[in-house]
Amino acid sequence: MLIRNLVGSEWRAPEGAATLPVFNPATAEVIAHVPLTDAAGVDAVVRAAADAFAAWSRTAVMDRVRLMFRFKFLLEEHLEELAALVTRHHGKTLDEARGEVRRGIEVVDFACGAPTLLQGRTLRDVSAGVDQDLYRYPVGVCAGVPPFNFPVMIPLWMFPLAVVAGNTFVLKPSDRTPLGGVRLAELFLEAGFPAGVLNIVHGASETVDALLAHPLVSAISFVGSAPVARHVYTAAAASGKRVQALGGAKNHIVVMPDADPEIAVPAILNSAFGNAGERCLSGSVAVAVGKAADTLLDPLRDAASKMVVGPGDEKDVQVGPLIRAEHRDRVASYVEAGVSEGAELVVDGRPLISRRGFFLGPTILDRVTPTMTVGREEIFGPVLSVSRAADLDEAIAQANASALGNMATIFTQSGRAGREFRERVEAGMTGINVPIAQPFAFFPFSGWKGSFYGDLHVHGTDGIDFYTRKKVVVTRW
Repeated sequence: MLIRNLVGSEWRAPEGAATLPVFNPATAEVIAHVPLTDAAGVDAVVRAAADAFAAWSRTAVMDRVRLMFRFKFLLEEHLEELAALVTRHHGKTLDEARGEVRRGIEVVDFACGAPTLLQGRTLRDVSAGVDQDLYRYPVGVCAGVPPFNFPVMIPLWMFPLAVVAGNTFVLKPSDRTPLGGVRLAELFLEAGFPAGVLNIVHGASETVDALLAHPLVSAISFVGSAPVARHVYTAAAASGKRVQALGGAKNHIVVMPDADPEIAVPAILNSAFGNAGERCLSGSVAVAVGKAADTLLDPLRDAASKMVVGPGDEKDVQVGPLIRAEHRDRVASYVEAGVSEGAELVVDGRPLISRRGFFLGPTILDRVTPTMTVGREEIFGPVLSVSRAADLDEAIAQANASALGNMATIFTQSGRAGREFRERVEAGMTGINVPIAQPFAFFPFSGWKGSFYGDLHVHGTDGIDFYTRKKVVVTRW
């Protein structure tokens, strides 16, 4: 099956485009082919969005919201179908896929509040006989480039807020998991949105670069690795575009000596090995403070060794496959590097590499230091590094030494320790006794340092600000 671009209301295959295979990661079978759209193909898609902008931007906000409510209804109606699609071409378990779709729908819920979210403000008699008003306007054609690991949720972080604010949108799904974006677009059209409001263009780096350079694209939303996020930010900003570019992560989980192991251990397992470690909020380094290692390591070893690895659509599976064979092998190479640099291998998931599909089991490395490769680089797989710290100060210093600052969490029964951690750790999303500090749709996804490039984060009121321009009107009658 050849996947097609959506240009206005037409599904078209770009002429002469090379293709890449789309796999089922659990079986290594090719299930589709995705085209690599060149600059000319990108131009056709962007112009369809630009042609639709004039009418859509002047459509009454209540009419836009009614269509968004209809889209939400269809997403709810097709939740199980969307979850199964995610599992089929990403590999995560069905429960994880259901959770992904649900968190995406929550952003659509938020977008349905546009009549309030898009309101401006006014001040009468700012000076004698003069009134001042602020209005929000759409910015134009916006583009979104989501990653492979959340093929439904992250597109829903982007285009619902953009289009309800009056913009038109070009979505470039990941070339590894493009089917989620395609199905979302089909449901979007079924909801009754006009042609050209949402468009789909498929491809890889050349396609993205064409979007970054296109003069009719006013704003770019990106989620991916830190180096690519930096490139997107630099290239798009250089051509005068608004940019929100979410990069990588090296998330630390600090475990204090007073932490309850019955809470901390399953939370760490969920954080480190959920979604097969392929998420930017995965706990990558567990920092055992003081005597915490004495109560933490054995239960982690026992539980991780018993986790069920297999196809995500099979019952009781807890860890699915990785996205590609080359990515699995790259993650495995980090395990080898950790051992060669002095880390102790506590649980080894590499024997599962011999299975059909792209599998790697939960892996734990102990006595990792921040100078080791596994202690400082993003792995993006089911590998948990355990480091040691004498006290909270040293644990915070380990987390803050990272060039990335997406998420950090602490497990403790001490309010003082929790507050100190909250105040001093350099991470935009901070958790206290929770495994994954993911904000709900009405708060921003607020990574710091090398985890984010830009000024306004995705979703929440930051998302509304990103997709609107403010005009101030000063009036005397």
